[in-house]
Amino acid sequence: MPSTAETVEVDYITPRHLAGGGDPAWITVPLHRASGWSHGNDPLMPRVLLSSPDQKALLRLEPDPEGQWWTLQHAAEPGRPAWYASFGARTPVELIAAVTDALTDPAPPEGESPDPFEPLRQTAWSAPAIGADGLVSPDGTVYVQWQGTPEEPDTWFVTATLGPNRPVWQALFDAHTPPHLVAAFTTALADRKPVYRTAGARSLPTLNPHLVTRRYLDIPAVYVAAALEGRVRSLAARHSATPAALPPSRQAPAPQHGHSR
Repeated sequence: MPSTAETVEVDYITPRHLAGGGDPAWITVPLHRASGWSHGNDPLMPRVLLSSPDQKALLRLEPDPEGQWWTLQHAAEPGRPAWYASFGARTPVELIAAVTDALTDPAPPEGESPDPFEPLRQTAWSAPAIGADGLVSPDGTVYVQWQGTPEEPDTWFVTATLGPNRPVWQALFDAHTPPHLVAAFTTALADRKPVYRTAGARSLPTLNPHLVTRRYLDIPAVYVAAALEGRVRSLAARHSATPAALPPSRQAPAPQHGHSR
């Protein structure tokens, strides 16, 4: 049925790395409301700045047609130099949110430093052509590598492309980025569950049915808003030693009965 003022057409998209950027609020609103990050902005500038309560971390969202739109910087701490990560405009917000969720988790990382390649190996990512390093996605559109250059020593590069000279997005993590944050990104990247978008085809870098699967539903608009509210409550509960029981949130329904496109 056609969308109405009370309903929203939601596309469920796989693979998630070709779903487009999504709504920045999925990242910025929980950082502010659930983790206490303060925001500052100049109403005359199209950018968002969020800083952590201890003022050690800064997230910048700034449209830059020549570079990365998202930049996460962290000051030096005892035993760890300053570090940064950056993400292109079409990096899905779910992947970036995995990093900020791990960064703001009050529980310390468990065990040894994780291997960011491991989640990819477990989901059939493979070595690229002979002579190259790293891992490539099964559809051949994402390449994860760890290498050094004179400008970016020992940097993690995650690059999504649709072919030669057709970049979609790139994520960078410098050598001092905590490994569990890089692993959080690759875990989200390897996740085969679809992500949803309300902008339809306008947000997608490609409509090639051999690369992207779309399933859609018309759902009540309130459910879309409730998904973000539920995310905020869930993340806020992490900061309480004994969080109170939360009322069930109305999530956008799963697409079992949707229609393929």
